[in-house]
Amino acid sequence: MIKLVAFDLDGTIGDTIPMCISAFKKAAAPYANHELTEKEIIQTFGLNEEGMIRQVITGDNWQKALDDFYDVYKKMHAIKCPHPFEGIVELIGELKKKSIVIALVTGKGEKSCTITLKQFNMEECFDYIKTGSSERNRKAEHLNNLLVEYNLQPYEMVYIGDAVSDIMACQKVGIKCLSAAWAVSDMDICNIKEHNKEHLFYSIESLRFFLTESFESI
Repeated sequence: MIKLVAFDLDGTIGDTIPMCISAFKKAAAPYANHELTEKEIIQTFGLNEEGMIRQVITGDNWQKALDDFYDVYKKMHAIKCPHPFEGIVELIGELKKKSIVIALVTGKGEKSCTITLKQFNMEECFDYIKTGSSERNRKAEHLNNLLVEYNLQPYEMVYIGDAVSDIMACQKVGIKCLSAAWAVSDMDICNIKEHNKEHLFYSIESLRFFLTESFESI
C-alpha cells in the first residue's frame, strides 16, 4: 500500500517551465557573453538557479544575475502563472484525507520554490520539502532520504514527475515514477513512453483515479 506520495514542482504542480525559461533569459542576458537559447537553458535543468546561472555566466556577475532572476521570476509568476494546475490541490487534499504523507522534491532552489508555493497558496500542502543543489541533481538522494526518514519500503512510495530524469531518479532507489504528461510536448511524451509507458498519465484526473482507487494493487 502507498504511504507516501512525492511530487515534482515545475511542470507537475504548475505550468511554470515556460516562465522559468523566460525569467532566466531576461535575468541572465545582461551578464552573458552571448544570447542564451532555450536549449542551452534546458540543459542546465536539474540544478537549482544558482547552479544554472553559474553554468552560463563566468566571473563574479553570477550573483547579480541570480538576484535579478528572483525579482523577474516573482513578477512574472503573478502574471504568467498565477495558479497551479486545476485539480492538483484537490488531489493532494484527497491523499491527505487517506493519511498519505505528501512530499515535494524539486530541482528548484529554496527561494524560487518558496515564491512559487506562496503564489499558488500551497505553503501548507507538503509534509516534507527538499529543493535542488547548485552542484548536481540530487533527486535520487532526496527520494532515498524519504524512504529512510519514514521507514518505508520502495513499494510504499511513488514519485510524480514530468521528465525522463525523474524516471531515472526513481529507478535508482527502486520506487515507481508516475509520469505527469498534462503539460509536456509530444516529443517529450514519446521519450517518456520509452521509459515508463505503463505509468504515463495525460490528466490529473486519471492520476487521481489511479492513486485513490489502486493503492492496494501498486
